[in-house]
Amino acid sequence: MTSTKNRDIAISVTSFYMKLVGFWIADNYDEERRRKRVSIYTIVALSFALLVQSRDFYYTWGNFSECVYMICSLLTVAISLFKICVSIISRKKFLNLIRYAKENFWHSNYDPHEQTIIDNCKRTCTLLICIFNFFANGTVVGYIIRPLIVNMGLNDSDRILISNFRVDLPLSTTPYYEMAFVFQVSIVIYIGICYLCIDNFLCILNLHTATQFRILHYRLSNLFRTSSNERSNETSKQSLSNSDERYTTFKTCIQQHQALIGYCCKLQEVFNLIVLGQVLLFSLLICLDGYLVMEDTPFVKRLTFIFHISGCMCQLLMFTYSCDSLIKESLSVAEAAYNCSWSHLPMDKTGKMLRKDLIFVIKRSRVPCCLTACGFFPVSLETYTKILSTAVSYFTLLRNQQEEIIQT
Repeated sequence: MTSTKNRDIAISVTSFYMKLVGFWIADNYDEERRRKRVSIYTIVALSFALLVQSRDFYYTWGNFSECVYMICSLLTVAISLFKICVSIISRKKFLNLIRYAKENFWHSNYDPHEQTIIDNCKRTCTLLICIFNFFANGTVVGYIIRPLIVNMGLNDSDRILISNFRVDLPLSTTPYYEMAFVFQVSIVIYIGICYLCIDNFLCILNLHTATQFRILHYRLSNLFRTSSNERSNETSKQSLSNSDERYTTFKTCIQQHQALIGYCCKLQEVFNLIVLGQVLLFSLLICLDGYLVMEDTPFVKRLTFIFHISGCMCQLLMFTYSCDSLIKESLSVAEAAYNCSWSHLPMDKTGKMLRKDLIFVIKRSRVPCCLTACGFFPVSLETYTKILSTAVSYFTLLRNQQEEIIQT
């Protein structure tokens, strides 16, 4: 997924996580077999976790606080399984996205100004992904250490696990407890990896695609400029008399624009279902996390869901910000095309063709490239505020429901 010459933290971390769940480009038959085995294990592990959580939810029905806790855990596992399943169904398209980005985005054939734009993108990706991964991994650690702290000072028969298996075995006694605990730890860690890896990858692709649009702005803006800004207009017109060479360079920019538009369409094909699932469940997850944080619960449990709600907020911001950047940068191509000093071109045959083609570029750029929730609406930073508003409404309803239960 990354080249050895141009490796950065965000891509390296995301590549590592993607390999752990079975998504990477296989170089030979053995790697392909390993990738398939890892993918099967991922589906089995997440399905098993979903089954255990569902049974636990069934047995805790009637306890309002425990049901909220179980629903939050269920949703986390369910959305992880959903994202992995959708990605596996679109595996070929998914891997093609990686190949195209590796060949066309993550290389070093840029001039100094373009490399500065790429470096800024890398820093943004690293910042967003490191913050999100910190809170996501903190949530996993919270789930793991909670039973350890609760079990301190308890008898062997009273020890608890991360999640109740509810089987006819003495799981609270040695060595069954240790075996069950280690098994659950491995599953919880794997759920955490599955939860964040697809979002990391989508954020990187969105921001790097938006960066390619920004590089296209730069190339269009400097397409017809002379090497010295201090020349007179007459001298500039003479230096631009060779329009054929300029037109060839301009066609390269058009081809880059068309390729980026096509790449955005492929992103939409692969991630539209994932985007819809994210948007539908984010508000509910934030609502449940907020309730568990506000509730009078043990410190470790509350701290776990402080990390979880912080991770959800960062994940939502990372998700909507990257999509919003894609919209803004694709729209800005029109402005860059208009400001490319086309008025200095001579009115010969090639100059007239350039002006007509610029009009087409400007018109096409008025339709932004974006990711949508299965075509229902485009995702942008405005989606972030709407989801938070919906989460607050859900939270109010949940608190009112709790008060009614207490009064009855």
